[in-house]
Amino acid sequence: MASSRSAVRVSEMEKMSLEQLKAVKEQADLELNLLQDSLNNVRTATTRLELASSALLDLSLRPQGKKMLVPLTASLYVPGTLDDADKVLVDVGTGYFIEKTMAEGKDYCERKINLLRSNFDQLVEVASKKKSVADEVGAILQAKLKQLSPSP
Repeated sequence: MASSRSAVRVSEMEKMSLEQLKAVKEQADLELNLLQDSLNNVRTATTRLELASSALLDLSLRPQGKKMLVPLTASLYVPGTLDDADKVLVDVGTGYFIEKTMAEGKDYCERKINLLRSNFDQLVEVASKKKSVADEVGAILQAKLKQLSPSP
């Protein structure tokens, strides 16, 4: 079924003018670039959540009263003491934090990681379809340009 749909799409594209084909190619390339950016963002978010999950594991192994450096920003740390390793603050976005138990925090991270991996897989599928469309349009455009150019 997908190959028949592709054949219909190719026959429709062959009827298009050069300007229409160029516009379709530019649009497909633009969408593909946006999808690539989205893939990179999802990959980065997944990595950050995996680091947070491993930090929770490390934190759960430390004894109460342990002295440590607490990150305020990416480059600013202040000295602190671990008061209660069973309660953590979870950043749920836009500056909101929720206090959870260590187990709930780990569960939150795992659920978010699974969601992001699922989204990543869906984006990869859509991106591969867009790439095949862009490649088809490019091939048809090249063939039409070759037909129009005078042969020596």
